Amino acid sequence: MNVTALVVAKAPVPGLAKTRLAATLGDAAAADIAAAALLDTLDAVAAAEFSARIIALTGDFAQASRREELQAAFASYTVVEQRGDGFAERLVHAHADAAGAPVFQIGMDTPQVTPALLDFSAAALSGGGSVLGMAEDGGWWGLGLTDSELARALLDVPMSTPDTGAKTRAALEALGAEIRLLPVLRDVDHAEDLQPVAEKCASGSRFRRAVQRYI
Repeated sequence: MNVTALVVAKAPVPGLAKTRLAATLGDAAAADIAAAALLDTLDAVAAAEFSARIIALTGDFAQASRREELQAAFASYTVVEQRGDGFAERLVHAHADAAGAPVFQIGMDTPQVTPALLDFSAAALSGGGSVLGMAEDGGWWGLGLTDSELARALLDVPMSTPDTGAKTRAALEALGAEIRLLPVLRDVDHAEDLQPVAEKCASGSRFRRAVQRYI
């Protein structure tokens, strides 16, 4: 399918990654879990039928947990640096950097995502219209846009709030986008998210093993 995968990621550096988890588990454990989630996500994206794969990365990768594993996983991706002030602006620039085909964006907080779900999402996007995958906490885990210009809708959306998903949909529709909703997933923000998400992961997933190690 002529769809580009865009993985938006933050280097899992202890003390900077998953700070809400770190408050419960400690800096090293939180960064290790974040790295495991990113690795599982990269594996799923690599196994799906995208025509191109891009990682928009921020943070000091040299200090990242599991950096050697991550570096090996990055080999099948084009890596670009996030740019802009604020998360929403960085997302807009990342979509512009990935433009040329419809773009499906995913973060690193839903390690339970499967190649089959990603293929479904890409097929829905390539069939016309945009797609949005809502998260249980009111945010969103996946966003597919047919035109990178639509990403500017994100500039007016408050991020990391209980109505981020609903406001993202409204902002996109205000620009004329037709939205198809994807299945709702639970993302990992807090310690109470770890076990429910791990149970949705494959038995051999890095995230599931990491959760079993720390809780």
